Amino acid sequence: MADKPAVNKIQTYGKKKHAIAVVTCTTGRGMIRVNGIPLANVQPEGLRIKLQEPILLAGKKAFNGLDFRIRVRGGGQTSQVFAIRQAIAKAVVAYNQKFVDEPSKMAIKNAYLAHDRTLLVADPRRAEMKKYGGSGARSRFAKSYR
Repeated sequence: MADKPAVNKIQTYGKKKHAIAVVTCTTGRGMIRVNGIPLANVQPEGLRIKLQEPILLAGKKAFNGLDFRIRVRGGGQTSQVFAIRQAIAKAVVAYNQKFVDEPSKMAIKNAYLAHDRTLLVADPRRAEMKKYGGSGARSRFAKSYR
């Protein structure tokens, strides 16, 4: 029985607010699926360009032999899209670092950082919790003297 060729595999994640995307990047034919749906069919349509940013910046050559399986949960539509694009960008950089070479990894990483830092670095900001004595996190009910 012949052994299968070794499959290079990387797993990364992306976060935005409460949305978390987990990407499994393997050697393959260039397929990208988000929760089982091809990247071209991801909704909402307006945010699809944001999802394609990592691909356009790194170039098709970097994505040709890679398959991406993306699972995303939590948050809203926009947060999920931003978590996905971050996870894809981090996966490409990690894959090039581990299985290709350092110059190609640095070229891709520098292209991402020059365009938008949030492609590689998560945004730690969260909504502040509501407290007692008011309608929101900081606002308070007006004091009445009479």
